[in-house]
Amino acid sequence: MPRICLVTHYFPPHKGGIEQVSFEQSKRLTEMGYQIDVLTSKFEGRNLNPVRGIRIFHYSSLNVAKRFGVPYPIISFKAYKTFAQLIENCDLVHAHGHVYMSSYLAGMVAKKLKKPFIVTQHNTFIDYQSFLNMAEQLNDQVIGKQVLKHADRIITVSEETKKYVLRLGADKTKTQVIHNGVDTDLFHPRNKEESREKLGLPKNRKIVLSVRRLVYKNGLDTLIESIPLTAQNHPDVLFVVAGKGPSRKLVENRIKELEIGDNVKLAGFVPDTLLPVYYGAADYFILPSASGEGLPLVLLEAMACGLPVIATAVGGTPEILRHMKNGVLVPPRNPEAMAEALTKLLSEGLGPALGSEARRIVEDRFSWEENVRQLQEIYNEFV
Repeated sequence: MPRICLVTHYFPPHKGGIEQVSFEQSKRLTEMGYQIDVLTSKFEGRNLNPVRGIRIFHYSSLNVAKRFGVPYPIISFKAYKTFAQLIENCDLVHAHGHVYMSSYLAGMVAKKLKKPFIVTQHNTFIDYQSFLNMAEQLNDQVIGKQVLKHADRIITVSEETKKYVLRLGADKTKTQVIHNGVDTDLFHPRNKEESREKLGLPKNRKIVLSVRRLVYKNGLDTLIESIPLTAQNHPDVLFVVAGKGPSRKLVENRIKELEIGDNVKLAGFVPDTLLPVYYGAADYFILPSASGEGLPLVLLEAMACGLPVIATAVGGTPEILRHMKNGVLVPPRNPEAMAEALTKLLSEGLGPALGSEARRIVEDRFSWEENVRQLQEIYNEFV
């Protein structure tokens, strides 16, 4: 079977959507007989548990924008030799993220060595509402366009992401959508009482879960501002936010200012083993993204767990979440609309029907097995 060089800015145990997608695909590809060589930046943390068939190689990098919540490792062009040595012995190069220096370098090397080069784009434009927007736009023009130009095939995780890369000049005939997947054996409805007991959460309150890194683009400010509006009619509601990030102190300060400490629990980092339990303990799930979403994994996970979802209508989310059919869509950066939607669900008991339909849709259309089947079809065109 072919040897695939998988190039990604970060890889587990580093946390993030791209990291999770690339790992889930790699794991299943090795089960099919592929040999996977992962080329990624060094990460100071625990080592990934070995997966047979996956070899991991590192290059040095520096992430100067980490404190802004931007996962953008900068690498030296001295790493060219590392890239060339690995890519020379592979049959195909698959990079994740068109804007990363690692993808740019991989595309250059692949072109020189005449290796097929595939790139997957995971998000749309991320509006940081700061000077970072200008840097992102410049990066799109300088690096992103070149990566897309070098690519023999461009995969996007949603139709909205496809529109994004086409605006940057991607070849439409080389671009196709493969939706992300979810492990429905891991993420499924669970006993709520047992889940809450395991996590030490109250059994007699409605719990609204949000799984988010605490960074601006993820819309935590909108979620926090919506809480006192919801609590006016439902004072016992408890919002649980699972995740860590550089904006935690800002979130904590705003919670104090709004005097909503009794309605919010910041759970911090949640290990993978406990994440399904958090979904199992919740009554509702909120995805308050401000921008940049391709196809959020947490959306698929919550739907797979049978939770009624309220999500902002950004990126690829509306392609899956149908308003009042399998979830509720609200405009981004609108805490009033978010609170109104949640209040309606809490008051009218509409959640269970939406959650059941959400689970059905995910089971039918969004498995990792289907995702990798489509990916293999593309690989087969080149190797």
